[in-house]
Formats: sequence, structure tokens, C-alpha cells
Amino acid sequence: MSWVILILSGVLEAVWATALGKAEGFTKLWPSVVFGFGLLASMGGLALAMRDIPTGTAYAVWVGIGAALTVGYGMVSGAESVSIVRVLLIVGLVACVVGLKLVGDPR
Repeated sequence: MSWVILILSGVLEAVWATALGKAEGFTKLWPSVVFGFGLLASMGGLALAMRDIPTGTAYAVWVGIGAALTVGYGMVSGAESVSIVRVLLIVGLVACVVGLKLVGDPR
């Protein structure tokens, strides 16, 4: 269950990061509200997941998911450029995150 919580928290990281960009310095209400909710839920989920998953692994997976989804959203929405190299780098990032899950904790 901790891995499910961690993955959902990583998705929420992408939500709050995207909302932060759209909040324009907290001058826009709804993106600011989404940012606050997403941040609290994401951090709370990360904290819960870290009860069972080592800190380094949990943090790396959380950041990796959030970064990949945030960049992916930026490319799909047209806010960021798309290139084969960028896509391959995101695929590599996701592969590393999956690899951390597959190798597990040696303890």
C-alpha cells in the first residue's frame, strides 16, 4: 500500500508544481488553492509512504514521478518544446524510478 500512496503523492507533486506556475506569484486564486491542496496532500502521502519505504528511495521515486509528469504535461500543453532527446530523457527517468522499485530494499 505504501507504494500506491507514494505513486499518488508523486502525481500530486506534478499537480502542485503545475499549479504553482499558473498561480503567477499567488495572484490567481484557484491555481493557488490547487497548489496548497496538492502540496499538503503530496507531502502527507510522502510522509506516510516513508514509514515503510527507505527515505532515499521514496524521495527519488516521488521526485522522479513528479518531474516526469510535470515536463510531460508541459510538452503536451505546448508550454515546453518537444524533441526526441527530451522524450528519451523522460523515458530514462521513468526507467530509473521503476528500477528503484524493482531492486527493492536490501534489508
